[in-house]
Amino acid sequence: MTVSVALLLLGALTAVLAPRLLARADWPEREPVVALWVWQCVVAAVLLCCALSMALSAAAAWQAVRGRLFAPAPSRVIEAYAFGPSGPWAATTALLLACGGVWTAAMLAREIHLTRAARRTRRAELQVRAPLLPGEEPGNDRLVVLEGERPDAWWLPGAAPRLVITTAALRRLKGRQLDAVLAHEQGHAEARHDWLLHSSAALANGFPQVPVFAAFRAQMHRLVELAADDVASRRFGRLTIALALVELNEDRGVFGPCPTPHGHVPQRVHRLLAPPRRLTPARRLRLTAAAALVPVVPVLIAFVPGLHALR
Repeated sequence: MTVSVALLLLGALTAVLAPRLLARADWPEREPVVALWVWQCVVAAVLLCCALSMALSAAAAWQAVRGRLFAPAPSRVIEAYAFGPSGPWAATTALLLACGGVWTAAMLAREIHLTRAARRTRRAELQVRAPLLPGEEPGNDRLVVLEGERPDAWWLPGAAPRLVITTAALRRLKGRQLDAVLAHEQGHAEARHDWLLHSSAALANGFPQVPVFAAFRAQMHRLVELAADDVASRRFGRLTIALALVELNEDRGVFGPCPTPHGHVPQRVHRLLAPPRRLTPARRLRLTAAAALVPVVPVLIAFVPGLHALR
């Protein structure tokens, strides 16, 4: 039980401290892609702590589980974990963590179902608003233009992904601004940002009291937009994508004093017009490598007694 408790403590500390440390850092806005990777590694470490602690608690509580889990291991490895009488705590811990795992899977399944349903609804609405003309064959056009008074553009993922844009947006976007918007949305699609958003939403909805999951969802929404902005700005320039953002959002009141659901847009425009200095390649590499080691820590803690016994 000692290793199981250590894993639980490590997971709890990571879930509480990691969001605070990342919130104080100034580099995530400068390197959103690296920040996305760091957040994924932190969440993976928390989930690994829970999964490994569940497995070891179950092994301590039930001989049948222990026999399957340590079937290929020599006896001295099993003895190193000191699976003695543990009372009801091991079984209770294993059952609670197992219920958490089932709940996580249920939340992920729910998120997938809701996403697919919403996607079907939006495609049906798109078919109604932009129907095929008589004699027109369905094509693989990635750009769909809708009649609309509000400037808007969005990426519709799926088997046949499309960029949907309104006529009001076409009238507002000038020069290469439309190409920049397309590059921004393609940046989302190529990096599969929708997977990150749905996964973070499922964890945050399933465990709203866990700080790391709530912060994970909030930061994913911000960082994926910054990362896509960088993709578009590298191809068409920061000024072009900044002006496109202004044209698409000016009528929504996002640049006024009152908060709006799109309140992050002014910060994105300011970042594009006054870009922060990027980290050096060496520091980016160090951050990426350090983040990759975070999920390794709970694995090492779980295996250290066994490895030590094999020496």
